[in-house]
Amino acid sequence: MEAFNSFIKTLDDYVWGVPLIVLILACGIWLSIRVGFLQVHKLGKALRYMVRDEENGNGEVSSFAALCTALSATVGTGNIVGVATAIAAGGPGALFWMEIAAFFGMATKYAEGLLAVRYRTRTEDGSILGGPFYYIEHGLGEKWKWLGKLFALFGLLAGLMGIGTITQINGITSAANHFFDPQAQHTLHVLGGEFTLTTVIAGLLITVCVALIVIGGIRRIASVSECIVPAMIVIYVGCCLIIILCHITEVPAAVMTVLRGAFGLRPIAGGAAGFAVVRASMRSGVARGIFSNEAGLGSAPIAAAAARTREPVRQGLVTMTGTFIDTILVCTMTGLSIVMAGSYEKGLEGVEITTDAFRYGLPFPEKISSLLLMVCLAFFAFTTILGWNYYSERCLAYLAGPGHNLTKLYRWIYVAAVAIGPYLTVEAVWNIADIFNGLMALPNVIALIGLSGVVASETRDYMQRLKNGEVK
Repeated sequence: MEAFNSFIKTLDDYVWGVPLIVLILACGIWLSIRVGFLQVHKLGKALRYMVRDEENGNGEVSSFAALCTALSATVGTGNIVGVATAIAAGGPGALFWMEIAAFFGMATKYAEGLLAVRYRTRTEDGSILGGPFYYIEHGLGEKWKWLGKLFALFGLLAGLMGIGTITQINGITSAANHFFDPQAQHTLHVLGGEFTLTTVIAGLLITVCVALIVIGGIRRIASVSECIVPAMIVIYVGCCLIIILCHITEVPAAVMTVLRGAFGLRPIAGGAAGFAVVRASMRSGVARGIFSNEAGLGSAPIAAAAARTREPVRQGLVTMTGTFIDTILVCTMTGLSIVMAGSYEKGLEGVEITTDAFRYGLPFPEKISSLLLMVCLAFFAFTTILGWNYYSERCLAYLAGPGHNLTKLYRWIYVAAVAIGPYLTVEAVWNIADIFNGLMALPNVIALIGLSGVVASETRDYMQRLKNGEVK
């Protein structure tokens, strides 16, 4: 197992090397310039569009439901465990680079949502299909169809073996185990390893719940997400706000710690050592930030394509709010809580880091604080599993072509992947997820750069019509 973990870590370092990080950030910067930094001056309008349905729109679900489906996939363990692992690996400065990636990622998400609606298609049975594979094929042209197929393959594997299943169920069971049986007093032998009874029971419960929902397809997933996602974000952000308000005098010092870490300004860091600090912070922050908000991965446009709308720009704005909510709001709160508590310096791992921060910051007994975090993590991760089932199904539909009947079989394979997730090691799980994220991002970012002219043109046209009163 050590040899396997070492190989996965080496592959992860190669995939998430400087070239890919630079490419993703450059894409976000370029798109920000092409749309005039729309993520700044149109954020208010985007937030209003988020909760207001478009009249006479075409699609399967409302814009808000499509956003909630996308948020169900993005607001997950990345917001709780991902932030913690980023800060543990890259220091507090990783939080700064997460924010930078998110700021430019908002423009990337905007372009993804716009292109998803612009190039979506309708099947014979009336279903709406869209996403990177379609805007690659129809936008870049038939000769680029192989790139769309490549994205769909990576997306399918990401959903089945990485971000959609294993990381999420692993995060849930780890949190449950840390709360109910932290000393591992009650264990069972499963799949050749020894695991706590809590891990086994929690894994089975989540697997059964996933099976009951994913069989219903996009409408059932969207209806569940529309109820759970807003509530869980409010509860989690409320907990983080309590931590920050109860320790408001510590916030300035925490912010300075983040900035010093981001630029290698600690006294011991000079020369090559300082550069190493910055590189570690940047890599961890960007990689975990993209894992959390998925800007550039090409996952959110798959859900955006199903929205009831006639205006690609409008849906692009709604899609953009997902990154704002996910990273700039939720991840920032998590990161500040961890830095103020100093939890990243205590030799803890994964969810234990955030749990320690909640215990430190919340004015409740430790058991209550741990319970609150466990419940938030369980709901976050559960909805991510649902959202990524839909994403990976759409990838399968594109790969298999019209008339296939593999969806029902795939759903059961997906459920099986959820079932085995609790029994894999934390390090291997996160590294595998990182690898597939990077592989997905590459063809999508190429398409976004190639279609940036379309994004800019559509944006100018919509804003002019909006100014002339031609758009309600």
